[in-house]
Amino acid sequence: MSALPPHHTARPVIRTADDIAALVNQGPTGRGHANIIVMLALGGVFLDAYDLTTLSYGIGDVQKYFGLSGSETGMVAAAMSAGTIIGSLSGGWLTDRIGRYAVFMADMACFVIAALVASAAPTASILILARFAMGFGVGMDLPVAMAFLSEFSKLSGKGSKAGRAAAWCPTWYAASSACFLIVFALNAIVPASHPDWLWRASLGFGAVPALIIILVRSRYMSESPIWAARHGDLEKAASILRKTHGIDPILQITVVPPRAASPGLLALLRAPLLRRTILVIGMKIVSATSYAAIAFGAPSLLSTMLHLDRTQVLIVSIALNLVFALSGGFLGVRLTRSFGSRPITLAGYALQCFGILLLALIGTPHSTLGIVLVITGFAAFLFAQGFGPGCQQMVYPTLSYPTELRGTGIGFTNFVAGFAGTLSMWVLPSAFTSMGTTIFWVILIAPVVGIALHLLLRWEVFGYDADSDKTLQRALDVSRTSLQRETLCPSEHSV
Repeated sequence: MSALPPHHTARPVIRTADDIAALVNQGPTGRGHANIIVMLALGGVFLDAYDLTTLSYGIGDVQKYFGLSGSETGMVAAAMSAGTIIGSLSGGWLTDRIGRYAVFMADMACFVIAALVASAAPTASILILARFAMGFGVGMDLPVAMAFLSEFSKLSGKGSKAGRAAAWCPTWYAASSACFLIVFALNAIVPASHPDWLWRASLGFGAVPALIIILVRSRYMSESPIWAARHGDLEKAASILRKTHGIDPILQITVVPPRAASPGLLALLRAPLLRRTILVIGMKIVSATSYAAIAFGAPSLLSTMLHLDRTQVLIVSIALNLVFALSGGFLGVRLTRSFGSRPITLAGYALQCFGILLLALIGTPHSTLGIVLVITGFAAFLFAQGFGPGCQQMVYPTLSYPTELRGTGIGFTNFVAGFAGTLSMWVLPSAFTSMGTTIFWVILIAPVVGIALHLLLRWEVFGYDADSDKTLQRALDVSRTSLQRETLCPSEHSV
């Protein structure tokens, strides 16, 4: 029986997990704190972005302070990305296995400890380990944060699942902009004789948002009602709805629902999810490679290509993030609600091709016009990343997979794509040293591949609810049955 509309005077009746999902899809009644949970989940995304951005500017000072070689500097830069690889896989699995709340609070604690250790690191080795731990926290956080955004949002309209999932992108760029603003402010007061104070303070500040989230957790954070329902606890799911959505349902449970068994990681690589998984992994690899090269590498590239000093690099970086990347992210949220994900992703890739092509053609500028065109190239890429592929690379996995596989799907695709980001951050400093601005011709391949993927694998997630897709649920039931048979009769499959 479907739940009644939220404006109906009668109390909705809950008999199955589908009734819980239907109530969530209709949205809160105006009471409760579901929207606060969404904001806290976005706070986790803010923290992810801040921590990943901190050394994009200070990596040069780290290299000088510890006397590192180019390869060693690449290891410091790539340590956090490497941590996200392990964190993504384990965090995604745990998010589906033990619940959203437990994983979210665990990664917040990880952020606090790792940020404080990194800020006080006496050696490069300890800094690398601390950055790896921070990356592990980021890897754990993204699957659970995106699950919260989807499972506390309605299906359509303002505050929809697609719009809330897309909101991760402007949140990300707001965090990177905040990071540059903090570094800019610290740069004005930190004595020139202690350049390490700048990157140490910016790293340590990452503990503050995590501490705030930990302090308010007992009052506002809760488990996902859809996750609880899918795992057989309809009473808990109904209790959560009362607190978070202001809905007081009537329970009419004739048969206690069983705990939903996981269909297994291999379900992501079988029909009908295989096509979606290939597309999501491709999107993430493309974004990880190009973002590491253009966005993360922007401060170093701007300094080298335009011969800017420390203050000028900070000003240009802040302007690029605030004016273009952040505005692009907000535009992406709005466009996603109106036009869907696929068309704006393709438009974003096209604009990225233009921006990277401009950088490749101009190279190191020798005139005012050349400088303007180089900045235009960076601006075009960041704006396109904000509203297009950067925004949609998390919308797609969040909405493509059902509740019992959402964390696993996001974590697994981040795990695979994380290798591309780690490799890019490790190799690109040396590649830019040897190839110069011709490296942009290689980076141009990334958005071209993105366009090809979306033309070949035509999948749109806008308005799609994986939990109500009966064909998908039947396919997952087959996966569960197959997994149970393999577990009970391993000898048959080993012959």
